Amino acid sequence: MKAKRVFVIVLDSYGIGELPDANLFHDEGSNTLGTIVQSEKYDTPNMKKLGLFNIEGVDCAPKEEAPIGSFARMKETSMGKDTTIGHWEIAGMISPQPLPTYPEGFPEEVLEPFRKATGRGVLCNLPYSGTEVIKEYGQEHVKTGDLIVYTSADSVFQIAAHEEVVPLEELYQYCRQAREILTGKHGVGRVIARPFIGTYPDYTRTRHRHDFSLVPPKPTMMDYLTAYGYDTIGVGKIYDIFAGKNIQKTTPIENNQDGMEKTMKIMEEDFTGLCFVNLVDFDMVYGHRNNVDGYANAATEFDVQLGQFMEKMREDDVLIITADHGCDPGTPSTDHSREYTPMLIYGDRISAGVDLGTRPTFADIGATVLDLFDIPEKLEGTSFLQEVLKEK
Repeated sequence: MKAKRVFVIVLDSYGIGELPDANLFHDEGSNTLGTIVQSEKYDTPNMKKLGLFNIEGVDCAPKEEAPIGSFARMKETSMGKDTTIGHWEIAGMISPQPLPTYPEGFPEEVLEPFRKATGRGVLCNLPYSGTEVIKEYGQEHVKTGDLIVYTSADSVFQIAAHEEVVPLEELYQYCRQAREILTGKHGVGRVIARPFIGTYPDYTRTRHRHDFSLVPPKPTMMDYLTAYGYDTIGVGKIYDIFAGKNIQKTTPIENNQDGMEKTMKIMEEDFTGLCFVNLVDFDMVYGHRNNVDGYANAATEFDVQLGQFMEKMREDDVLIITADHGCDPGTPSTDHSREYTPMLIYGDRISAGVDLGTRPTFADIGATVLDLFDIPEKLEGTSFLQEVLKEK
């Protein structure tokens, strides 16, 4: 065993420049990192020390002369740019077919059984901003009890409902019913409960969002870790993204800072295995709202906590920082962007300053995690551990 504990932290949407096929996704010119470093709110000295700006193709800030971590640029092989596919690929599963999207809304073959199962009507049924859809349809929903159903550029079926009209557990049950309907060719990545509160026109979404994901159709690093007796801990929405499959313990979070605080609490526990963390605010709160300064400030706040995290690391801990896609807040689009992602790896057993170049798939991370625990099973990526492991 080359590590006792591995922490994989996903900075949701922290892309570092457009992929060669970005034109297929209408994302030419996207560069999330390149946008946020221009803000006066951006300051990430710890990420810089680890080698963020030494990564191949990253030329938006000065390089670190002697990086303390090793680093790579990760290419997404799966045909998508959403959270589900991105995380599945990080965990070692490539998705050659994109999950279905609905730019014109869901067909009757989906809506008719959904109305029958819930006993409620449907409002909207279009791609929409989550904050705008409750402004537009919230009043009618409160009056009629009909559910606000909407989607986005991602493979999602979202149900918005006022918590005083549809109690949370009832909303979650509607999502479970939708999840049962949305299979096969309509197997969207996620069914998402989007509860809100307030009175018209001042409706606000609550933190009671819940995702109901597809079960990954192929093995992930968590499946093999569990099979070999290792612990698997999810922080944030990791449990939801993998439909709970072989995530033995889950810790919900309020925001990025809470996520890092809870991760550092987990560091105090004596476990052997993987702690898989998602910090969603970069994407949900800032990227989708084109808030450049907010995104940059969130990066700065994360970097402060990253310094605290690194100080707490034990001799046999390994840290991997990466992302699942981009969401450039500086482009007109408010959707995810098809970008390369960073990979920073650090620990006492990891060599400093190794440039791993551009890796062909996010799945190399999952393969490396298995390698760190001497698990012989194969995922769809290739481990880079031998390139960065210090000699004994």
